[in-house]
Amino acid sequence: MTLQQMKYAIEIADKGSINLAAKSLFISQPSLSGTIKELEDEIGIEIFIRTNRGITITSEGSEFLGYARQVVEQYNLMEEQYIEKKVRKKYFSVSTQHYSFAVKAFVEMVKQFDMDEYEFAVHETKTYEVIDDVKNFKSDVGILYLDDFNEKVLRKILNENSLEFIELFSCDTYVYLWKGHPLAKNSMITMEELENYPCLSFEQGKNNSFYFAEEVLSTYEYKRIIKANDRATMLNLMVGLNGYTLCSGIICEELNGKDYQAIKLDSDEVMHIGYIKHKRIPLSLEGKKYLDELLKYRELVL
Repeated sequence: MTLQQMKYAIEIADKGSINLAAKSLFISQPSLSGTIKELEDEIGIEIFIRTNRGITITSEGSEFLGYARQVVEQYNLMEEQYIEKKVRKKYFSVSTQHYSFAVKAFVEMVKQFDMDEYEFAVHETKTYEVIDDVKNFKSDVGILYLDDFNEKVLRKILNENSLEFIELFSCDTYVYLWKGHPLAKNSMITMEELENYPCLSFEQGKNNSFYFAEEVLSTYEYKRIIKANDRATMLNLMVGLNGYTLCSGIICEELNGKDYQAIKLDSDEVMHIGYIKHKRIPLSLEGKKYLDELLKYRELVL
């Protein structure tokens, strides 16, 4: 397996066509097809399914391409550093469930790099996509939570994809609502008191399993539930409908404003918030700085 073969496979995936990739690479289509066939025979998997309509990437091929992109990107960085003598641009990407504190930590991490060249990314997304982004090297780390209900299933998925979960901190479960909510003056809230108000939950798309829910008590028989895709919509629903969601209790007023609060839920449910990464791949300097920012929130839950 050569670097050139990996580059060819990535180009086909990006172009969605062997013919278009061949034109881009300035080689013949039969030559490119032959090179990919040799690669597939060597690694023992089928990367692409060829049809009259083009190509489709197999599930095994998607995993291979994730590793290949990492190798090629690392090679390009080495080439810039040692051959072209360019100043290395900093790269870092994180995918996270909808946690404002995770975004705030990203903001603080970026500030540390002042005006240096960098290319950073933050993806606030669905649980399955957090895992998939890290698996396929789209993100260096992913931020999510485990609890007694989802831990066994999620750890199995992580292990199957050579990923590991490292806990940052654990916290009780809180009810997140706006300060004008009828229950906003309570010191603690029960599930019974919440029955007449809509529970707000982040939509998980086609992977809408209880195990992928971003909120604890996902199997609870809610009388009213509303799905949303983003935090801004969630906050609007809290005000407009006296909705609520269940969360870690960590509030970032800098991002969400001062009109919301978290009140302890009368429950023994505990959230274990942590990050996922590839096994055997060390964190970059940028990754370590990001986790240092996240760890500052540990003091808020102890």
